[in-house]
Amino acid sequence: MKKLVVIPTFNEKENIADIIKAVMDLQQDFHILVVDDSSPDGTASIVEDLLLVYAGQVFLSVRQVKDGLGKAYIHGFKWALEHGYDYIFEMDADFSHNPNDLPKLYEACQDADMTIGSRYSKGVNVVNWPMGRVLLSYFASKYVRFVLGVPIHDTTAGFVCFSRKVLEEIGLDKIKLRGYGFQIEMKFRTYKKDFKIVEVPIIFTDRTKGESKMSANIFQEALFGVLNLKWKSIINRL
Repeated sequence: MKKLVVIPTFNEKENIADIIKAVMDLQQDFHILVVDDSSPDGTASIVEDLLLVYAGQVFLSVRQVKDGLGKAYIHGFKWALEHGYDYIFEMDADFSHNPNDLPKLYEACQDADMTIGSRYSKGVNVVNWPMGRVLLSYFASKYVRFVLGVPIHDTTAGFVCFSRKVLEEIGLDKIKLRGYGFQIEMKFRTYKKDFKIVEVPIIFTDRTKGESKMSANIFQEALFGVLNLKWKSIINRL
């Protein structure tokens, strides 16, 4: 089975070489696609230097526009489908997602359609975040679960494994949310298609290098995007 880890980047020069090495060191046939949004810090150049080192295992796609995390992932998902991958993973470049958890997500996906590296399925497993951000993230997931009715504890998680058929059937071109709301919409659409979703407990550790991409606009999009998803779901049902 072909496995691809999609890693979107923007100004991740401090992390990208290390995260690629960490995944390759697993020696479990994970391939990597870095989707770089034309980072001005030279992230893509670092990846280019590694393409020969990991020939046939690491790939780079540079987009000329920076229009949100969701658009970068969709670009990567379409690339994965075009190149015949069976399992496609979302993972951050900053080590907030531990590469050593990739095999756990993959194994769990053998009996599921989507597996989520979950911070909240077994209590709260977050390291190095300020308490305010922990509470914001935790209650945001509670809010999403309540409004959309999805039986998922960590609805905003960005460490995910999809089976190929999920990405083929949920309608990637219909995904509207671009920031972290994209993570919510992907899970909601997967749930509405009656795919099996499993949460795998992980420990999430905040980045130690580089800058966070979280902003008030991203939070606002997710907040109102959830209400819009609910409204459209009601309209479609009627």
